[in-house]
Amino acid sequence: GVVEVSVRSPVACWFSAMLCCFGGSVLSSLMLAEPPVAFLAKGTNILLASSIWYLVFYCPQDIFYRCFAFLPLRLLVAGMKEVTRTWKITAGIAHADSHFKDAWLVMVAVGWARGAGGGLISNFEQLVRGVWKPETNELLKMSYPVKVTLIGAVLFTLQHSKYLPIARHSLMFFYTIFLVVSKVTMMLRRSSASPFAPFEAALGYMFFGLQKTPSKGKGEGAASSNGSSVCDRSSEQHTDGVKKRQAKKTE
Repeated sequence: GVVEVSVRSPVACWFSAMLCCFGGSVLSSLMLAEPPVAFLAKGTNILLASSIWYLVFYCPQDIFYRCFAFLPLRLLVAGMKEVTRTWKITAGIAHADSHFKDAWLVMVAVGWARGAGGGLISNFEQLVRGVWKPETNELLKMSYPVKVTLIGAVLFTLQHSKYLPIARHSLMFFYTIFLVVSKVTMMLRRSSASPFAPFEAALGYMFFGLQKTPSKGKGEGAASSNGSSVCDRSSEQHTDGVKKRQAKKTE
């Protein structure tokens, strides 16, 4: 519904776009008790994001959007976005460590928020556009970018704490290559399926007893049929008892 919002309320559309672009900074600032509007101080970034927002929604004949709808250009932009995701995660972890020394959970949380803030703050962004969909909460059903950012936050936190024996630049290189390759592959296949789906299913079944496809078993079906027959029998016995009592009263 963002196209309708851009026509009805350009201010709400702009604010929604800024939340998607700088949601990580807003969320991480809130977690560290810092001003959530600090991202507005970076005028160059705001001007660049606002220019792109204007061209996407209000360029004549949608020329700007059509240019970036060209597949090779889309792949290039998507790859660049995944590169910036790595830098956001590492910057968030370093920023959290400066506030809370060797606090693993804080570093993971802030790195996760900095790298995937646009997805984690999506419910608030929907409220700006006048939409309320609590079932789309990322914690209920994580999207692939949010999942891979959480994994990256854990890996870089372990490396930052010297528990992962690998150089920082090497980990950044391998992690970024994985992000770019997986994103490009998903776009070429036009699939949103997560590469972690088999591992998630196995781990979910092992630790939480989650089933891949919930279905009723034979025993459950038999129990339900038996239960319904028992209910029918009890109801019949009840009606017979009522009839007998009424017959006695009449006598």
